[in-house]
Amino acid sequence: MNVEPRAGSAFPPIADYGFLSDCETTALVAPNGAVEWLCLPRMDSPSVFGAILDRDAGTFRLHPDGADVPAARRYVPGTMVLETTWCTRSGWLQVLDVLLMGPWHHETERSGSHRRAPTDYDADHVLLRVARCISGQVQLRMECAPVFDYGREPAQWSYPDGGYRAARASGGGSELLLTTDTNIGFEGSLATSRTLLKEGEWRFVALSWSEHAPPANVDEALERLTWTEHHWRHWLDRGDFPDHRWLPYLQRSALTLKGLTFAPTGAIAAAATTSLPETPGGERNWDYRYSWIRDSALALWALYALGFDWEANDFFYFVAEAAEAAAGHLQIMYGVDGRARLDEEVLGHLDGYEGAYPVRIGNGAYDQAQHDVWGAAVGAIYQYVRSRDRLDDRLWSIVVTQVEAALENWRGPDRGPWEVRGEPQHFTTSKIACWLAADRGARLAALRGDEKREDRWRRAAEEIREDVLTHAVDDRGVLCQHYATTGLDASLLLMPIVGFLSPDDPRCRATVLAIADELTEDDLVLRYLVEDTDDGLSGEEGTFTICSFALVSALAVIGEVDRATALCEKLLGAASSLHLYAEEIDPHSGRHLGNFPQAFTHLGLIQAVMNIVRAEKRAARR
Repeated sequence: MNVEPRAGSAFPPIADYGFLSDCETTALVAPNGAVEWLCLPRMDSPSVFGAILDRDAGTFRLHPDGADVPAARRYVPGTMVLETTWCTRSGWLQVLDVLLMGPWHHETERSGSHRRAPTDYDADHVLLRVARCISGQVQLRMECAPVFDYGREPAQWSYPDGGYRAARASGGGSELLLTTDTNIGFEGSLATSRTLLKEGEWRFVALSWSEHAPPANVDEALERLTWTEHHWRHWLDRGDFPDHRWLPYLQRSALTLKGLTFAPTGAIAAAATTSLPETPGGERNWDYRYSWIRDSALALWALYALGFDWEANDFFYFVAEAAEAAAGHLQIMYGVDGRARLDEEVLGHLDGYEGAYPVRIGNGAYDQAQHDVWGAAVGAIYQYVRSRDRLDDRLWSIVVTQVEAALENWRGPDRGPWEVRGEPQHFTTSKIACWLAADRGARLAALRGDEKREDRWRRAAEEIREDVLTHAVDDRGVLCQHYATTGLDASLLLMPIVGFLSPDDPRCRATVLAIADELTEDDLVLRYLVEDTDDGLSGEEGTFTICSFALVSALAVIGEVDRATALCEKLLGAASSLHLYAEEIDPHSGRHLGNFPQAFTHLGLIQAVMNIVRAEKRAARR
């Protein structure tokens, strides 16, 4: 269900954007045919099209003259190619949008950015848009208005040759090349063209930003489009998907996760955007174009579960590099290139999506003390080692460092899994994450034959468990958010999934069912109650969709399969028309809120669906 934003808004609903990727950068395309978000050359670089955050921050539109609302939109099946169909008074038009992929480029020289093993393919660094008149005739319009450096530097246009089929935009030390088979003119910082298409005719426009040549004509454009379609389908064919009614959601989630992957390092960005608001018009606006360490164990679980071992391994290597470099001081997040400093800055010149201010780049939470990072790192190594039953010296060294860091720090307070900006507390989930580090570390120690560490870490894990069960359980037998409250926290839904308590433990069931009954709005799960949590911010927020999918998984694990299935059906019905999810869903309107598309949500979807599929198979065997 896609719900319109407030009356008179110039912004499309967040859920109505289409998502493009070449695994180095990403783009968002509005329903009216405008590219409103594109950062170059990487997904966390400054934007050249930023209209999603300010209507004057740059846009690139291709559409029929006089039309704003398409007849239909979809992805070409099995691909990241967005297809938009338009109906006008004089004819029908189809537009295909794609960030091109191509063969591996670096045949005679080394790549300066790739740290993972090269593959047979690479980003072409070209945004291609092709249009075809299906019937009748249609006036096609193109309007390209980049504004470099997050809307601070309008483009300066020039012709690179003697014709009208190419144009160069410069600004902020960057250059773009616009190539097309229509005639381009300039109106200040706007490059524009208009041409008449008759039935069966094609036109193309390509925007490129590297030394690699864009398509020179429409035939080459279609050939490279076809190559990219085949690439995505070939990638999807490697997956191991269940033959299930929810297959389309699993496949789109897998493609979205691949699209949020920065191929040179294997990092998975949390989302493609910054500062899309969690609260309409509010201040809960963050930059999510970075890679969170705590997502690693779930990401590996989901990717391995679907058969995408290469992607899982590449992300694991990224996490292992970060853990090795950080020793015992692992951050909660890193840049997709692996950089550690993510200094936060407010962009005061941007109005924000629907006036939601401030717009932030960077993320000031990167240096927060959060105790879940050690459990995430050791959990990721455990997931990786389980698939090969071998633990080499390099990984073992990382395990030892991370487990010891967890055991040194678990008794202290932190800011919890939600990166609250209030006072540190003894968050229960953080304690459980330290337990996870010790528990999985002990299992890995057994694999190594290190009996002393295995025994010491097992005893430490039991000590942490006893501390949690002594201080975090209320009179009803429900685990609470932290030691000084009786408030609930949705992150505790991970408890039965990671095995902190067995699914049939009364405290485990009581906690899951309390969250399902008391921390929900219209069945969808909140992270926490704002009035019970010192998060250092004002305003409300929507339900966190990853938490709702986590509730599906937790309900399935404790045997409440019918309830889990009903909730999963409801969540899948709340997806965008393109099967994408933002971070949150307003439970009353169904409106998507927060950054988009959100990796953590799609990871949670995969885990939830796979848990139900497995539960259904177990039931069928009885």
